[in-house]
Amino acid sequence: MTTITTAPRTHGGWTGRAAPLAAGWLGLWGVLALLCTLTGAGYPFGANDPHGGDATLLRLLPVDVAPPVFAVLLLGAAVAALVMSGGVAAGLPRPLRVLLLGYGWTVAFLLAVVVPDFRVLAVLGYLPILIVGAPFGWPDVDYADIFTWSLFARFSAVVAGVLLAGAVLAWQRRTVAGCPACGRDGTDRDTARLATVVRRGRWAAYVAAVIPALYAVTRLAWAVGVPLGIDRAFLDEMRESGQVWSGAGLGVFALVGTVLTLGLVQRWGERFPRWMPGLAGRRVPVSLAVVPAGGVAVAVTAAGVGLLSTSAFWDFSGGVDLAIAPVLLWPLWGVALAVATYAYRLRRRGACRRCGRD
Repeated sequence: MTTITTAPRTHGGWTGRAAPLAAGWLGLWGVLALLCTLTGAGYPFGANDPHGGDATLLRLLPVDVAPPVFAVLLLGAAVAALVMSGGVAAGLPRPLRVLLLGYGWTVAFLLAVVVPDFRVLAVLGYLPILIVGAPFGWPDVDYADIFTWSLFARFSAVVAGVLLAGAVLAWQRRTVAGCPACGRDGTDRDTARLATVVRRGRWAAYVAAVIPALYAVTRLAWAVGVPLGIDRAFLDEMRESGQVWSGAGLGVFALVGTVLTLGLVQRWGERFPRWMPGLAGRRVPVSLAVVPAGGVAVAVTAAGVGLLSTSAFWDFSGGVDLAIAPVLLWPLWGVALAVATYAYRLRRRGACRRCGRD
């Protein structure tokens, strides 16, 4: 087991600014949903999304019912975020606190995990290929068919979910006499909680590193002509169309993700290694690890939930398809990566600028 020690540093947290930002962002999209309700136009999901497919739970919500549902949820969450941005009400009844927390966390989960579906992860995975290949006309795709209104709405939902989660977390901490920025309350429970989270985070990091490696093995095997988990005829079709190479690119990025995930529990994940000129020995900024890892955790979990909600993924009449077997583990991957990222952040934090506790 690797023991890592770091110099103290100050930490203020972003959750204190999340509530007003969440209220504004949710309110804006709530008004748009209300306009969709009144005009009957503009709703970007479900049957109204020509590229949405069936890999989303939003397909279960009729397009004429969805806009008012979204309007109520979003505007209600905006009001809740405004309430949470203020001070803690004196003598706040416990049922009201539980109701606000339950509503806030539920809406945050729906926005960050249920709404995005597989397309957000797919775009994030293919984005480097799209950027590098654009000047050379490869891959041969219409970018207008990729970067659509529905895709923008999905990314906006993730932003709304993350902001609302931050607002709810800060308010939850304040209502139990904890620091809204770091969560510490100055008792022995802080030390015990840190030890527990760090221990679980180490195992979670290993789980989060193995799953994308399994995904990469299948895609790279196809690239070298090995039909791992698929028919030879299907592999030949993908090689002729060039899809096998985009899959190989995703496989390479998955392997990179595996290595970076291991950095959450290794020394080089806290200080740049010696072979990096100009950075060797310097501290790795916490946000440089936490922001990408947290984003991938949300995207992977959302993609996994959407894909596993389809009946095709549970049809094992012909046996387990090795091509999609790693996808069955994506929700576990996302949760494990989130736990590992949270543990990394807790381990790296120092004195809080807000409460001064260390």
